[in-house]
Order: sequence, then C-alpha cells, then structure tokens
Amino acid sequence: MPAFVIGNFLLYCVINAFTPGPGNILALNTVTNYGWKGGKRLFFGIFAGYYAVQIICALFVCGIGAFLPQVLDVMKYVGAAYILFLAIHIAVSKPPQEDHLKSASFIKGFMLQFVNIKIYLFGITALTGFITDYSKELWVLIAFELLIATIGTIATLTWIGLGMLIQKFYLKHFRVINIILALTLLECIYSIIIT
Repeated sequence: MPAFVIGNFLLYCVINAFTPGPGNILALNTVTNYGWKGGKRLFFGIFAGYYAVQIICALFVCGIGAFLPQVLDVMKYVGAAYILFLAIHIAVSKPPQEDHLKSASFIKGFMLQFVNIKIYLFGITALTGFITDYSKELWVLIAFELLIATIGTIATLTWIGLGMLIQKFYLKHFRVINIILALTLLECIYSIIIT
C-alpha cells in the first residue's frame, strides 16, 4: 500500500473523528455539565460502541467483497460522493446546538453509536475508499477499523479534555475551521478516485 494512501486514509480519519458529531458533542456537553467523574460511564459507552460499530463495518465490507466484489468498486465512488457531501456540509454548517442530558449512562453512550450514521459511513467509506484496493482480508479490514475507532476515541477524549475551551474556540472561528476541513476532505476525494 503506497504511503500517500495511508497518509490520506489517516487524514480522512482525523478530520472525520475530530469534527463535531453526535458522540463528540454529547461528550463535550456531558463533561461541562457533570465533569469527568459524573460522565465517565457515558464516555466508556461511547468508546465501546465506536469499536463495536467499526467491527460491524469491517464484517460488512468483507462480506460484500467476498460475494459481490464489483460492488466495492462502486462503493468507492459512493464513498467519494459521501466525502464530497461531508465536505460541503462541513463548509456551510454552523456549530450544533447542545441538548442537556438527563442521565450520563454507559448504555446511553453505547447505543448512541449504533444510531450514529456518521460512524457507519465513516468506517465503510474509509475501507472502500482507501483499503480494499490493496487488501480485502478480514483481519486487515478489522485492523484498520480498530485504528479508526482508536482515532475516534482519541478525538472524543480530546473534546472531553478540552471541554469548554474547544467549544469557545470553535464557536469563535467555526467558519474558517470548517472551510479548511472541507478543503482537506476534497484532497481525500482526489486520492480515492485516482487509486
């Protein structure tokens, strides 16, 4: 696998993981309302759910590749279209409004990830856009999905750790940050299409 593919895969993962999404916003809101101690059950639920969903994505991509290999070629372009949608959405979006939590439980964080379409599309797009051209072996797909989940966990921990600091900075500069992230995603699309 060429180094530029791995580089673009990692770039895509970092952008996806660190941008505001349901898990990051829920974690930020929880830590600002309950602190680490009051929210840690929810945070661990978010992390565990992330890993579980990414393993499901690897199994899905492996199954599709084994039974319908030509679908992976099509999914590469679907993935590129999704990244384009994500880039446009990031460029024009405003910071999401936060809802206050009634409880901070493990199951709430875990179940959030199972309905978080962003991480399903993230995992499937990353594999079909960057990895399956070089390997369709299940252990390789699971390894990359575990890497994605680890990057996602680090991103959520960053949102937790910086709490209100990130929120204030992001709210102040969200337009510039979003445009930079969107332009970087366009580079990822280019790398998917030329490989």
